[in-house]
This record gives sequence, structure tokens and C-alpha cells, in this order.
Amino acid sequence: MPLFNRRQFVASAAALGMAAAHGGVRARPRAAPWTERRELYPQGVASGDPTSDSIILWTRRPPVDGNAARELTVEISERPDFRRIAARGRVGLGAATDWTCRFLAGGLKPAREYFFRFVDEKGQGSRVGRTLTAPEDEDKRPVRFAFVSCQDPTQGALNAWRRMIFDDEARPAEERLGFVLHLGDFIYELVFYPEDSPGGVSRGRRLRDLIRYANGRKMGAFHLPSTLDDYRTAYRAYLTDPDLQDARARWPFVCMWDNHEFSWQGFQSQEMFGGEIKPGQTRKVFANQAWWEYQPARVRQAKGYELDRFDAPEVSDAPLERFDEMGLGLEPNNLAALRSLTVYRALRWGRHVDLILTDNRSYASGPYDPGPIIPKGYRGMIPQEAYEIVDSGRAYAGGNPPATIRYGGEDLPNTRREGSPDQHLGAVQKAWFLDRLKSSRATWKIWGHSFGTLLSRADLQNLPSGIVSGPWPAKDYGVIQGGYFAQQAEICGLVREQKITGLAIVAGDRHAFWAGLVAESLPPKSFDPVGVEFVTGSISAQGTFEVVSLTMKKEEPLRALWLHDRPDGTMEPALNMTVRHGVRASLELQRSHDVARSLALSNASLAPHLKFADLGSHGFATVRATADSLETEFVCIPIPFERSDRPDGGPLLYRIVNRVPLWKSGEAPRIEQELLEGIAPLGNPI
Repeated sequence: MPLFNRRQFVASAAALGMAAAHGGVRARPRAAPWTERRELYPQGVASGDPTSDSIILWTRRPPVDGNAARELTVEISERPDFRRIAARGRVGLGAATDWTCRFLAGGLKPAREYFFRFVDEKGQGSRVGRTLTAPEDEDKRPVRFAFVSCQDPTQGALNAWRRMIFDDEARPAEERLGFVLHLGDFIYELVFYPEDSPGGVSRGRRLRDLIRYANGRKMGAFHLPSTLDDYRTAYRAYLTDPDLQDARARWPFVCMWDNHEFSWQGFQSQEMFGGEIKPGQTRKVFANQAWWEYQPARVRQAKGYELDRFDAPEVSDAPLERFDEMGLGLEPNNLAALRSLTVYRALRWGRHVDLILTDNRSYASGPYDPGPIIPKGYRGMIPQEAYEIVDSGRAYAGGNPPATIRYGGEDLPNTRREGSPDQHLGAVQKAWFLDRLKSSRATWKIWGHSFGTLLSRADLQNLPSGIVSGPWPAKDYGVIQGGYFAQQAEICGLVREQKITGLAIVAGDRHAFWAGLVAESLPPKSFDPVGVEFVTGSISAQGTFEVVSLTMKKEEPLRALWLHDRPDGTMEPALNMTVRHGVRASLELQRSHDVARSLALSNASLAPHLKFADLGSHGFATVRATADSLETEFVCIPIPFERSDRPDGGPLLYRIVNRVPLWKSGEAPRIEQELLEGIAPLGNPI
């Protein structure tokens, strides 16, 4: 990224909606001496979206017991004692931004460690934050970063952050993390109040009374935000967590939202509960504003940029009735709500990493009803061919979808034949994304994807008869998790045609660790991978194994495909075995409790794309990118029921590294694995 001159820098800061300082020490020094008063900055400090010469700094300084401030001084130094100031500036405070402030510090040196702090007019200061700038574009040094997702301190502890800090402090300086990529579900907008659950416990988790929505709505068992202040309330509460606050003070964060920053099952500006779609344009704008106020990120507002505030459009809640060819609702209030904040973007770290972040929720097409092809008794598993037909709409088979779908011995009408393909990028963002892929000259093109692309399926065609009352209505696999088939085929096709190498997807949302190869199709169709993908377990949110172990009945016919009931009464995730090795392997495991005998029955055609799958795990992942390889390390911790008082955040279950040698055009990528610590989870022999 070229250096800005001072005039360009100030204009850029204004466009991003923040105050700025560009190099040197131009702002007048403070009159009062600095004294740390952390209690006056209850959400701590943070930094975000570093470039080679600038960084965004953040804090919140609300009035506390009558102690108010209207302006802060920001100081940046290469030394933690601040004896030499590299840059200094001033930023205003006010209720319009919930007393948060964003400050763009420029004229900094590349690949450099800096320290920063905020100070009010009386010399009352925040805690000291640490941050780092990115290397210059042609810098050849390795790049290290962590990626995370899905934290909910109302239902668990954020011990993963403490472990990450502990590990980083133990590394040599040149091997420490350069930034943290947060892939979404930074907050969970739906909240369970303790009094609504017996004993204040829900699905085995103790509920913390951290969030109370002043204007919230009750929907079933949980409470939802209704106003801007409700969304702000969630961020305020989350950022009082000491481990999360320490992490934000240690590294620059690069953040992308997922679904819970707005609405659990929402799409575009619409909310959905119980299958009913409700217009939510006003709440989408509220969610966008709260995210903008609390995340230091280089994101764009629609128009009328004003320093230090969010320019919220006036919108009304209205249903979506007209759509473009990609399923984007053309209702004016919907478009205004979405345009109020554009968060997809790309950042460069030296020669080896081009980080491309996509917003997979704001432009996603709306839901369709696959009801007729969901067989009863199979826990939502869908026959793959039928699923691909309805999911791809008019794009199926190169634009030649069938009029009927063969299902259960009958020919069902294909009601999606003229429908738009299910997708999550939208036309404008997709064009930007594909162009960025084609033009990138970095060694590794790392796609920050909130929920990932890896398909999980079960070979239910091999399920012995008589286990489920109704037969499996197809001759092919059952999809457990996946979709967006037409979009995936288009992206993989472009990567192949353009001879792009070094494509690596890092993702979250699934509350599980995954490692695999990215391809447009799997056996019995051709399997020609074009990239690699790694998914991180959740920081604390419940995963599939934990939920199923608490809710699945002993007599459920397909229990053995989901849970392995050990002779000693404990359980482990048989679903790991099912998605990687097949139903025969899982059934044998439940019969004999012999892992070796189970693996001997592995179906090689089921999941040639999956190298690792641990369904329902917690922790984080780190990446090390160099000129010739990419290493992704999974760091898995036990279920974080309560906060650990250990400096390392508590014990580990395992630490596994996935190594990917850089491949040439025409070659297939491959993943090599090594168990560094602990015991590999069921179904993943290493």
C-alpha cells in the first residue's frame, strides 16, 4: 500500500469516519500528567485493520459517576513507557457514538510494534494497548495470525483467549501473531435470561446475567434486541470480559460479521423465526451502527461521511417482493439498510498474504422451501442430487435444470426450476471478489469466509435396511451441511481457468474444527480440488456434539451415526466417523467399540475432500504463511463451562498442525498433518 501524504491521509480518515494523526508529534501535548484509570474505560482499548503505515485505534470513555470527558488525547509510541511519542492526536467523545471513538494513526513504520493509550483532559488514562503494523507489500518474512469465531460469555467462558495470549507470549518475537481475524458471531443477539430456565441452566450451561435489553422482544425462550441501544448493550457487556479485553489490547483485530451480529436466521435486512419472515430494516441499521461503533475497521458508509459518527439512513420495515437475478431484494428500504455499511474488503500482509473478506449475510438470497425432499426420520439430511437441483435453481446443469426430481421412486415437480441459485455474495460483491482473486499477486490468497464451504455428508445408501422406518429415498449421499452448489462451481471454475494457486479458505461458524480440500464436486462426480480450507472451533458457543449428547434420545434409530456410547457410560462424537468414513464405520464402532475395526470399513468415496473433522470443539486456529507452505494449527480446549484461573487458560485436548505445500498450476493441493500435543479426536487418525 503506498504511503499517503498528509492531505490524502486526512481525507481518507474523514471517509472512514474518524479522527487522525499522521506521523510526527503535531498535536499539542497534554497539560495534565497521565494516570491509569481503567475503570473509566470499561470496555478497554483495541486496534484494527492495520496497513504498513497506519492503524485504527479504539476505546470507549463513557461518563462514570459524574466523571465525564468530551475529548481524548491519543498517544502512540514504540516504547511501552511512552518516553518517546511517535504520534499524538485528539478525538472527540459524545453520546451519538455511545462514547466510543475511532482514531486513525498514520505515518507509522511497517512491520513494527507500537503501544498506544487514550487520556482525558484531566490526565486520566486508559490501559495501554499494544498493536502492530503490516509489512510492506514485497516483504518476504512469514506472516502469522489467528482466526476465531463464535463467542458467547453469557453461556460459557472465553478461556481460548487466555490460551492464545499465553502461547503467544511464550514464542520468540519473530514468531508471534501479527493480528487476529475474527470471522463473526462476535456477539450473540439472542440472549437467554437465567430466570427463564430451571436453575438458571440451559442445555447444560450456566447462564450468566450479563445482558438485559431495555427495549427487547421475547421470542420463545430467548430475548432479542429491538433498538440501537439494545445492540450496544450486547457489545458493552461482551467487552467487559477480561480475557477478550486483554486480547483486544494485545493484537490488532480484523473483524467480519456473521449472522448473530444482526439476527440468527436473518438474511439481508429480514429476520426469520419459525419459518416466518419479518421485515427488519430498522434493526439491520441499528446492528450495523453498533458494529461500526465497537469494531475498529476500515469499512465504508453509504454517503455523507461525518467525523466520529455513523450516518444512519432513515428506513422503514417492509417486506421484500421484487428481487434481482441473484436474489437481492430491491425494496428501497432494504437497499438503504444494506448500503449503510459495506464491510467486505481486502488487506495485504507482505508478499505472502492477501486477506480477502466477504460479507456472506447481507447479500444472501432468501430461503426456499426444500420440504418435499427432506425425508422423515433422518434428522434433516437431504439426498444430495435432489438438494443440488433445488439449491441451484435455474443454474443447475449449466442452465438446464430438470422439470422433475426423482425422489422416493416418484417424479416430483421441480418448483425451483426458474428460481435464482442460492448464493451468499450478491452480484456486486461477487464481481469484486472474483476480480480480487484474479488480480492478487500474493503467494496465498486467503479467503476469510464466515461459515466455510466444505460439504459434510453421509453415505445413507449404505445404511442397512430396518434401522429407520422409512427407507432412504435416493441412491446417493445425504447432505448434513452444505449448499450454494452453483456459486461454488463458478468460483472453483474461475480458479481453475485462471490457474490461480495458493487459495486457502479460513472459516468459522460451525463450532467445529475442519480441514479439507475445496472442490466444486465430489464422487461419484469428478473430484478436482483447487484450494484448501480450514474451519476453527468456537471460542465458547455450543457445538453439535455437546447439544446432541444432551438432547438425543437413547432409542433414536440413527443415534449411532451421531454419538458413540462407550461401555463406561461416556459419549464421543460418532458424527466425526460418519462424515469422514461412513455409516458402516459408525455402526461397527457402536457394535464393537473397536476404532481400528471401524476404520477398516471406511468408505473412500465418501469424503476424499476431508482431512479432519471434529464436530463440536472449542478453541482457535493459527496460520503461518511463507513462500512455500501454509501451516494451520488447531488448538482445542475442553468445553469452557467456567473461567479458568490458570495463566494458560486451562488444559488442552489437542494441538494439531496442518501443512500445505504451495502447489503449482495443474497440481492438486494436499494437506499433511502432525499431532503436536494431546490425543486426536475420534475418526481422525494422525
